[in-house]
Amino acid sequence: MYDERGIAQGLPQASRYAAASRVLHWIVAALVLVVWPAGMVIEFLAEENKTIAYLLHESFGFLILWIMLARLAVRLVRGAPAHEPMPPWQARLAGTVHVALYVALIAMPIAGFLATNAFGFPLSLFGILPIPSPVGKDAALAPIFMTIHMVLGWTILVLFLLHLGGVLLHHVFRRDATLYRII
Repeated sequence: MYDERGIAQGLPQASRYAAASRVLHWIVAALVLVVWPAGMVIEFLAEENKTIAYLLHESFGFLILWIMLARLAVRLVRGAPAHEPMPPWQARLAGTVHVALYVALIAMPIAGFLATNAFGFPLSLFGILPIPSPVGKDAALAPIFMTIHMVLGWTILVLFLLHLGGVLLHHVFRRDATLYRII
């Protein structure tokens, strides 16, 4: 598990997240790294490019919702492996960030989906599969859902940076095996 320099080299399977959790984690991470910045630049695109940008942003965002629900299901069924020893405050912070990321990554696409529909634009997954909406066009609700969507976007950025900071702390500075739990 550790080499002669004390650097973590990997973990036995029992100390790692379930394979499904690991795969879903990295798929969500990749999608968020595409969807989040795309959402921030759509308003600056030329009008002729906005429709396809919105379609892709919304479709990939909707996929994030379902992948996160699958991650939550796997986590509830399989649990999480024990983590490396750390001070109680770090364990609480890590747990809080993880729970907040799950909540935000599930709530944000829901808010975006509802905002899109309330603005009068039904979601069509990649332009192929129409997704029925629980709300119709509603000028009063649309800005509320969009505000929630935007606030969650910035919240996810902060949580991502905290999560990344934890990764760097454990992998680069403490040189423990925490990162190997998810890869």
